[in-house]
Amino acid sequence: MATDRYGHDLYNGTSEAAGYLDRAVEDLLFFRPEVAGAVDDLLEAAPASPVAHAFAAYLGVLGTESADAAAAQLRFEGSASGLDLTRLPPRERLHTAAAESLLAGDLRRGSALLEELTTAYPRDALALFVGHQLDFLTGDALRLRDRIGGALSAWEEDDPHRGPLLGMYAFGLEECGHYTHARETGSAAVERNRHDVWAIHAVVHTYEMQGRFAEGITFLDARVGDWSDGNFLTVHNWWHYALYALEAGHTDTALGIYDTVLYNGESRGLAMELLDAASLLWRLHLAGSDQTRRWETLADAWSARADPPFYAFNDVHAVMSYVGAGRTEEARRLIADRRRWLAEPGSKTLTNHAMTANVGLPVCEALVAQAGGDHDTVMELLWPLRRRLHEFGGSHAQRDALQKTLIEAALSSGRHDMARLLISERTALRPRSPYNWLTSARLADSMGDATRAGLARDRASRLGRDGSPGSERI
Repeated sequence: MATDRYGHDLYNGTSEAAGYLDRAVEDLLFFRPEVAGAVDDLLEAAPASPVAHAFAAYLGVLGTESADAAAAQLRFEGSASGLDLTRLPPRERLHTAAAESLLAGDLRRGSALLEELTTAYPRDALALFVGHQLDFLTGDALRLRDRIGGALSAWEEDDPHRGPLLGMYAFGLEECGHYTHARETGSAAVERNRHDVWAIHAVVHTYEMQGRFAEGITFLDARVGDWSDGNFLTVHNWWHYALYALEAGHTDTALGIYDTVLYNGESRGLAMELLDAASLLWRLHLAGSDQTRRWETLADAWSARADPPFYAFNDVHAVMSYVGAGRTEEARRLIADRRRWLAEPGSKTLTNHAMTANVGLPVCEALVAQAGGDHDTVMELLWPLRRRLHEFGGSHAQRDALQKTLIEAALSSGRHDMARLLISERTALRPRSPYNWLTSARLADSMGDATRAGLARDRASRLGRDGSPGSERI
């Protein structure tokens, strides 16, 4: 029987198919767009391979594109018709069951099945990667860290794919707050392979979460040719660069990145990219920057998608765009549609049901309230959720736009105690962040403490001068 590069038998596969599988897994680990073609080659070479069909199903789900998931489900159902799971080897059985769960919308069950698989087969890189991405999509930081940490001991130091595992582990460490260990681990992965964009992304997150934007800019500038084009993370890592630019007070640089990379006439309109664009514009919106033209085109892009209920995290960013464009009725229609869906009998079996009901809809309603200046309602909706936002997925950095919305509501509604608490939490974690000191100054102003406000603004100014984005890179 043919085996893959990790020593696993490829059930119903040939040595040629095993080669395609190896190529597809490597493309996946390094976020190369070529992975789709490699999986097609694998399916053609091994049309009866359960792992091949599971791989195709995984690709259909992980992009959070409902149309891709629907197409993947049709193809998977055709391949799995008449398949007797009890006759499959354990690894293939678990891959098939995990794929079925994901296509049915049960991300958490699929995640658990893949964890069961990698407990027995810790060198199954496909299962580790997909499980890691599911942990990210469901906001499960501990699993994001420990799924990979639990497998690392099965990988030799000189294995060329240990590097991508280290990059994944670094991201899990970062999301759990182990910033120094995460940065060291991610940097070690980048040293192994300078094109490991997920490892680069993990290191970038450590700088973001500590407010060390100048070091983040330096890190990205030093290897811009390694991450800035030709991979699935291109837009997202440019988004991180734009966040650094905003912290440094270089709004023009951030907008240059937006227009050149995040969203323009040539953008593909993918949800993962549109939400980065919305998230950046929302931060500018909270700072009082009028971006009406950009909001309008972005809202048009979300509207053209006409997404069904699929992933609440995407819904929130669609509403963000409608609100930013002043199209609150469109935002309300999306909210009403999701409420109708929640009342349907079958929806409760889906992971997205809980995400939408418990977090997605309250956040959407808070965004609409914020647009209307109803800061009390924003507080009522977001305050109870501020430590639960992870339940609908994303990273700390992505969800920070909502944390900032809560701070703005606390300041605008005159709830000084809550504003002080929120700002104090942030400043303790990120003492080098100009944003934190500027909000501290605003709070002091509202309380009539001109001396404290002046000191905070001076601190923010000095920190801002420490970072100067290399705008020539854009």
